[in-house]
Amino acid sequence: MDTCEESPIVSLVPTYSKDPQVKMSAQESCLSLVKYFLFVFNLFFFVLGGLIFCFGTWILIDKTSFVSFVGLSFVPLQTWSKVLAVSGVLTMALALLGCVGALKELRCLLGLYFGMLLLLFATQITLGILISTQRIRLERRVQELVLQTIHSYRSNPDETAAEESWDYAQFQLRCCGWHSPRDWISARILRGNESDEPFVPCSCYNSTATNDSSGFDKLFFSQISRLGPRAKLRQTADLCALPAKAHIYREGCAQSLRKWLHNNLISIVGICLGVGLLELGFMTLSIFLCRNLDHVYDRLARYR
Repeated sequence: MDTCEESPIVSLVPTYSKDPQVKMSAQESCLSLVKYFLFVFNLFFFVLGGLIFCFGTWILIDKTSFVSFVGLSFVPLQTWSKVLAVSGVLTMALALLGCVGALKELRCLLGLYFGMLLLLFATQITLGILISTQRIRLERRVQELVLQTIHSYRSNPDETAAEESWDYAQFQLRCCGWHSPRDWISARILRGNESDEPFVPCSCYNSTATNDSSGFDKLFFSQISRLGPRAKLRQTADLCALPAKAHIYREGCAQSLRKWLHNNLISIVGICLGVGLLELGFMTLSIFLCRNLDHVYDRLARYR
């Protein structure tokens, strides 16, 4: 009796492995990549926040050495030191949540990290909408604050943060007053007798008009006399003023600010978009890692 043995069938089509452990190892690799990517970038921002905090603390503790390091004595130190310190602490706290949550794979910290980033992103969007829709009202408010600062300039020696900030703005924007240098006529401390010519702060000094780039720094140190007899100290040793007929900026800061915004609009929009996309990217990675951790490890435990 003949027996017929069937030969094994050989398929020419390649078969792909359906082993669930292979899929799990691929998902594990993907999650590990996301985890360490989040950890490294948040570690970078943690270090950056620490540097910002140390910088702000340095200004608060040792103002003199910072002034000599920067080279300008009129920088609004009290205001910006607090801003830097608070910004550094917030950056460190947010980055620490991302680092620990990603490295230890803690869903609660990752969820909190996502929530804080979402709140920050929503705040930035809200501010952008308010600035664009309330632009006229914002301009009026800024004008009122500036004119009030000019009117009460150096009247209170204990509260000079606003005056220092405005001096710094005039120096950086190369302008004087809000509309024109005539705005400084309302400054009580700069008024003299009726026969005296009006004075303006030394932050209005136009060093390029005299080809003296270091002239402004001299005004805020002890070498005031090197600028000539037209530079005078008025009222107190901390107040530096110039006659309005001297070499000063003739353009108001309102127009200079509009020019600066127009010239740097692309850079400002690019920075805002970059920060927003970075926040969206971190939010996406954190929520992806948060949602897939338990799912992947439960399936791995099931197959082991």
